[in-house]
Amino acid sequence: MNDKPDWTGSRLEVEVGSAAHGGHCVARHEGRVVFVRHALPGETVVVEITEDKGGGFCRGDAVEVRSAAAGRVTPPCPLADPARGTRRCGGCDWQHADGETQLELKSSVVTEQLRRIAGIDHPVEVRALPGGLLRWRSRARTAVDGEGRPGFRVHRSHEVIPITDCPITMEAAVGAVTSRDWSPDSEVEVTQDVDDEVHVTAHTRDPRRGRVKRASQRVQGGEFAREEAVGRSWNVSAHGFWQVHPAAADAFAATVARMAATPFGGTAWDLYAGVGLFASVLAEQVGPAGAVLAVESARSAVRDATANLSDLPQVGFRSGPVEKVLGGRDLGAADPDVVVLDPPRKGAGREVVEAISARRPTRIVHVACDPAALARDVGLFVEQGYRLGEIEAFDAFPMTHHVESLALLERDVDYAE
Repeated sequence: MNDKPDWTGSRLEVEVGSAAHGGHCVARHEGRVVFVRHALPGETVVVEITEDKGGGFCRGDAVEVRSAAAGRVTPPCPLADPARGTRRCGGCDWQHADGETQLELKSSVVTEQLRRIAGIDHPVEVRALPGGLLRWRSRARTAVDGEGRPGFRVHRSHEVIPITDCPITMEAAVGAVTSRDWSPDSEVEVTQDVDDEVHVTAHTRDPRRGRVKRASQRVQGGEFAREEAVGRSWNVSAHGFWQVHPAAADAFAATVARMAATPFGGTAWDLYAGVGLFASVLAEQVGPAGAVLAVESARSAVRDATANLSDLPQVGFRSGPVEKVLGGRDLGAADPDVVVLDPPRKGAGREVVEAISARRPTRIVHVACDPAALARDVGLFVEQGYRLGEIEAFDAFPMTHHVESLALLERDVDYAE
């Protein structure tokens, strides 16, 4: 029986503690944990409870700041301002913090996740990418409310808040969405590529197929977006996978290249390869006599990668879920010298980690956009006889709680199988 009070709608004054994974800080009130958004460590705030399912914790938004931290600033977007109460856009978590404070918060979260989940004490410093905190977002997906107005959803809610601008999104991209009305309850995808061409696709429910299936219509731009990275030109599906921050692809690829250091003539695997960004770097390292196996589940991405890397015959592609491909028989006889993996937000998981480790690569480069998932996977690799060599982390998503981390795992020579 749940004997905890339901605080939903209540306003409480709390002293804010450290930042936690997910874009909030931790406070305590009457023996319960309160996860507070739009606050900073060390502040005293009034928090309005937005979600309370009983038990030892609840969630809320800071609606009044009684004592502000040194790093607090006025959010550039009014939809992230405490003065609006709790009806705020759920896309940005840290607009109320200056740039230096955001880096400190993210660094503390990645470090804490490694310590808490993987049991590894490894301080991490998150570094900024060029370009500043605003107008970096080149890809976005907006919801549309019942009146046909585009917007973003409230945190942990289906409610759509209409927007007239989004300060973190490139101006031409957001303008292409906000300049018109859309079919009610639809979704709109927008991409602004390296040539500043804007691609817009609307997704609406198809009444002939029910509420689950959607009909898509290209509204603006072409089927492919052009991007540039690692000295190459890339044609990728307009709304397919590509880094959202314009500086991210080159920064991540350079870090992967340095960490991988694949021997000339060697063998490398690129798992969750997307359109082949890291495969291209590995291919240059192994040279024509080497081999790179790129594995990707999305057929459209494999199609794009095959076309973009047609000048690199040392790259071979496998289409399918990574765990199934690794469990198959067409991986080749040669064990990889290096494995690079860039799994989805949930991480790779035990099955994939064990399949990689069984082939005993000398180095593994793990790319992750979720610190908790990274820590879980790192812990699994340590169980398999690897040690964490280093981590490079980048603020590829300013104003949000997301952070991109690249971890180098090396085979532990002291490990006894």
